[in-house]
Amino acid sequence: MRQIGLAERALEDMCRRSLARVAFGEPVAQQGVTVERIAQARIMIEQARLLTSNAADRMDSVGNKLAKVEIAMIKVAVPGMAAQVIDWAIQAHGGGGTSNDFILARGYAMSRVLRLADGPDEVHRNQIGKLELQKCRTSA
Repeated sequence: MRQIGLAERALEDMCRRSLARVAFGEPVAQQGVTVERIAQARIMIEQARLLTSNAADRMDSVGNKLAKVEIAMIKVAVPGMAAQVIDWAIQAHGGGGTSNDFILARGYAMSRVLRLADGPDEVHRNQIGKLELQKCRTSA
């Protein structure tokens, strides 16, 4: 959930900065790629929030062992989403986005560290894939 909050903060910062920053004679917010990234960031944040909420509900209702697919999905989806949204926010800030003047560079580093601390994404995706195949075998 902290990563979702961090992505939310990065999106807010990206919106503010893109309204204030002028490049090529117009606010960055009027450039198509920026508007598209803002929209995509909102979609990704909401997807991660719903996925996390679903995982929490499954953990509460059936226990962690039976919710292992949902847990694995959030371990892949949430830090990856946060890193992407923060990266876009850094780009909206230009060179300043990589400085300590903003929380973005540190937030990006933390998102990357979490992806390592929870284990490689490939391991979690492998587990999800195997469990999906297992479901298909039992339902066939």
